[in-house]
Amino acid sequence: MSQDLDPLRRVVAQLARFPGIGERTATRLAYWLLRQPPETAREIGEAVAGLPDAMVTCSVCCDIAATDPCRRCSDPRRSDEAICVVERPQDIAAIEQSGGFHGRYHVLHGAISPLDGVGPDDLRVRELVARIEAGGVVEVVVATDPDVEGDATALYLARLLKPLGVRVTRLAHGIAVGTELEYADRSSVARALENRREL
Repeated sequence: MSQDLDPLRRVVAQLARFPGIGERTATRLAYWLLRQPPETAREIGEAVAGLPDAMVTCSVCCDIAATDPCRRCSDPRRSDEAICVVERPQDIAAIEQSGGFHGRYHVLHGAISPLDGVGPDDLRVRELVARIEAGGVVEVVVATDPDVEGDATALYLARLLKPLGVRVTRLAHGIAVGTELEYADRSSVARALENRREL
C-alpha cells in the first residue's frame, strides 16, 4: 500500500512536521491517538484546524492573540511606563512566569540576522517606535535571546530608541548564552529581569 493511501503513515508524516518531533515520536503519538476514544482525535483535529482563523495579531503589541487588542494590552493594572521587547510571542510566557515584570510587551517577530537576510525592516520595529513616540514610556527592556542575533538586535534598538528619551535596558545574563528565552527556567528569567542593565 502506498504512503498516500495509508492513513497512519499520513498522520505520522504530518506530526513529524512539528519542530522537535521526529518520525519516532510522531509514530508514538499516532499510535497513542489510535488507543484513545475516536472523539479525542476529532477534538484535537478541530482545535488545530480552527487555530489560524481564531488568532489575530494584536495591533498594539504585535502578539498573537484571540482578541485585538490582546488581554495584556487591555489590562488596566499593567504599567504603561515600561515595554518589554521580545523576539517571539512565546517569549512573553517566560517573562510572565518569572513574575518580575508588570508592564507592557512588544513582539518583534524575529531578530536581526544579516546572514539570513533579516534586517530591521523585517521586524516590528516601526510599531515599537510609534508606541514610544506616543508618550508615557519611560523604559524599554530588551529581552531578546542572549545570542549573536539577539545582541545585534538589542544594540540596534538601543541606538534607535535612546534619542527618543527612554531608558533602554537589557536582561542581565542570568540566562545562559545561546539559550532561547522560552526554554529558560523561571528563576533565571526573574534574576535576569531584576539585574537588567543599561544599553
